[in-house]
Amino acid sequence: MIETNTIQSDFDKLALLNIDEWNHNSHYHSYLLEQIPKNCKDALEIGCGPGSFSRLLAQKADWVLALDLSPEMIKLAKQRSAQSPNIDYQIADVMAWDIPEDSFDCIVSIATLHHLPFEIVVQMMKSGLKSNGILLILDLYKFQGIRDILINLLAIPANFFLKLKNTGRLRDPLEIREAWAEHGKHDTYLPVSKVRRLCDDLLPGAIIKQHLLWRYSIVWQKPGE
Repeated sequence: MIETNTIQSDFDKLALLNIDEWNHNSHYHSYLLEQIPKNCKDALEIGCGPGSFSRLLAQKADWVLALDLSPEMIKLAKQRSAQSPNIDYQIADVMAWDIPEDSFDCIVSIATLHHLPFEIVVQMMKSGLKSNGILLILDLYKFQGIRDILINLLAIPANFFLKLKNTGRLRDPLEIREAWAEHGKHDTYLPVSKVRRLCDDLLPGAIIKQHLLWRYSIVWQKPGE
């Protein structure tokens, strides 16, 4: 797990570089949106970054609480969200923030969980969901075995095509690539096989998918009373 100050510093730097709206995470936003429950009133996003998904979530939910450790990311998110008055952006370290129990119809975490203790945070999110609430997780995984290598070989050309289609270029500017590379030195990821084993205990019945662009997703509904 990375030190909190290091994570904040890395993402403050990335926010100041005015990162693109499209990336490997946003490619799967539409899939996540399909999972949001009807009549969603209260939603929580942990690690909202520049608010790309928060703004989409705000079109489905009455109210969205969006948290991020980085003050600069929250500042950028607010700048980009003038047309979304039902989002409450807050600077917060989720490990020091008490998620109120049984409070949210939907809780989302995108590319954030690998910075945190998986089991502890998943338990916190479970507790924060209302009955029948939906937990949505999208994160990066560690390569393990031939299958992951083959998926990686397919993902490389797909990445270049999608990057060009959505941003008009094949690669990010050098300063952004360098900032992500520096941040990546500290990152550690779980293999999908371990995610599945952990979810067997923590989130029984969860739908876990391994996606093309180096991501996995978890969709889980909290049992009703």
